[in-house]
Amino acid sequence: MKLLLDHNLSPRLIQRLADIFPDSTHTHLVNLDRASDRAVWNFARDNGYIIVSKDSDFSDLSMVLGFPPKVVWIRRENCSISAIEKILREGLEAIQKLEYEAESAVLILY
Repeated sequence: MKLLLDHNLSPRLIQRLADIFPDSTHTHLVNLDRASDRAVWNFARDNGYIIVSKDSDFSDLSMVLGFPPKVVWIRRENCSISAIEKILREGLEAIQKLEYEAESAVLILY
């Protein structure tokens, strides 16, 4: 399972979550940090990533375009890298389930 972290999340999370999401990357690391949401969407779809973002944009796109890619929407206002890491670690099982559920496109984590 590979995550593509959006520009609104710290690239340092890639290293911190490597033990449970080893093939993940960040938009900055694949030259998409200034790309349109549609370009990020297409990259994730074409390369088998689940998009992780704090914005509703990708959730909205999934309603219009369907999936893949699937989306993890973190609904937490300003918080630390440690808090985001904790949310993703605690959501591991739900993220794994999202990856294989045929009818689910978006997972919301708080």
